[in-house]
Amino acid sequence: MVSSYAQIDPKDNIIVAIQGLTKGTKVEIGEERLVLKEDIKQKHKFALHDFNVGDEIFMYGVLIGKAILPISAGCAITIENVKHASSDYKENKEKYSWTAPDISNFKDRTFNGYHRNDGKVGTANHWLIIPLTFCENRNLDVLEGALCEKLGYETKKDFAVDTDALIRQYKAGASAEDIFNTPIITTKEELSKNRIFPNVDGIKFLKHDGGCGGIRQDSEVLCKLLAGYIANPNVAGATVFSLGCQNAQIEMLQNAIDAIAPNNKKPVHYLEQQRSESERKLIEEAVKHTFIGLTEANKIERQPAPLSKLVLGLECGGSDGFSGISANPALGYASDLLVALGGSPVLSEFPELNGVEQDIINRCETAEDSKKFYNLMRAYSASAVAVGSGFENNPSPGNIKDGLITDAMKSAGAAKKGGTSPVVEVLDYTEQVTKPGLNLLCTPGNDVESTTGLVGSGCNVVVFTTGLGTPTGNPVAPVLKMSSNTALFERMNDIIDINAGTVISGEDTIRTMGEKILDHVISVASGETASKAVLHGNNDFIPWKRGVSL
Repeated sequence: MVSSYAQIDPKDNIIVAIQGLTKGTKVEIGEERLVLKEDIKQKHKFALHDFNVGDEIFMYGVLIGKAILPISAGCAITIENVKHASSDYKENKEKYSWTAPDISNFKDRTFNGYHRNDGKVGTANHWLIIPLTFCENRNLDVLEGALCEKLGYETKKDFAVDTDALIRQYKAGASAEDIFNTPIITTKEELSKNRIFPNVDGIKFLKHDGGCGGIRQDSEVLCKLLAGYIANPNVAGATVFSLGCQNAQIEMLQNAIDAIAPNNKKPVHYLEQQRSESERKLIEEAVKHTFIGLTEANKIERQPAPLSKLVLGLECGGSDGFSGISANPALGYASDLLVALGGSPVLSEFPELNGVEQDIINRCETAEDSKKFYNLMRAYSASAVAVGSGFENNPSPGNIKDGLITDAMKSAGAAKKGGTSPVVEVLDYTEQVTKPGLNLLCTPGNDVESTTGLVGSGCNVVVFTTGLGTPTGNPVAPVLKMSSNTALFERMNDIIDINAGTVISGEDTIRTMGEKILDHVISVASGETASKAVLHGNNDFIPWKRGVSL
């Protein structure tokens, strides 16, 4: 894609500026000829022909808005002259056929993962520390201070300070000069080399603000989410803190685990503070249970596994006008490759499927799933309207500034992460991925809430596309960030793993970029390459309270 402008779909009546265009630029699109009447910023769109008030506007081949002012051909499409609009949808579905991509470059590939008793395979091996209520968050802080640096795991900083070395010098009678010259800084890399348990990738602390107060349903959903994290193949076991009187009771979590993993053999240790002799005793028991759990988790080693064991979360955030042209369709191609290999990609963020619902419904393999998707979308939309909002309010100021001016425009580009394969199952929030093929998971469009939900439903790796940049990560699953444009990749290279901007410059096609993505996923899943989010310790965890969150 090396032209300075592009029509993405033959049905589109607006054109995207691949480069910034100046007033007076001559444009040729098929039989259409026009001259730009104003400057058009890179990633923004201009009218292919004149629009009257109420005229429909199409991009990616779907309805994305309507003109609210007259717009002349060659003028910019903005929030001042266009409002959100999307096509309606219905339950009945058309017959859908799909041609799988060529998988010859991947058919004999494997990744090295952690094999679990239930047949799942992890891309990492973590121990979880979980509070059932926010009242226990402080105890997690105590455990983190007691365990992480001593065992060689990440700290909240890029280094650790060995104050003990200065104390030893002082007790030995060292001079001030000797003390000053004593090295006391240990980097994360040096810490990791000295891990006591080399086969355990980390101890992860799932602090949250739920579990009590609010409505009881929030606590029930929280327990289902936490059960999903314990059952995730990237987890070896967990230590669970309960205060005792909160809504999210231990039994509620145990029932949730039994429902999704009835034959669970992972160790889960429950500690209830109101039944403990003292806080000191509670912490002592927690440290000992966790330490013993780590000794057992360390016995598990990476072994080859088929690519069908990958459950790939498809996520986006901080999107821009190039996201739906480069990064998202390239990730969609990688998703199709994984489906053809027997794996399970998962598409979420239901507010960002607004406008493409009929296409999704038509791709559902069963009438039950098409109806379930229909009902979830209708209910979600209604809940947003009930509080005075709506899907049309989804685009952020950053989205709009970089060319995504309506939710339907943003959604049409975001949906491309799901490729073109059939939808094998539609899942509500916290329901588990059990079928190979493309799954849909109901989550909000909020980046961290959605990523949290993906991992809670079983994803063992996530690819996160972005046009503006984000440091988002997850405690359990490695999150790979992919830029939609090269300028972002170069500017924020410390947090971006993959550059899809080469699609815009013409160095890659959607196919070649999709294959590069899957290659990178395999390397990360095997522990050969660390994602930037893992290196920086981005452990974002935000459970979705089923009120309205766009």
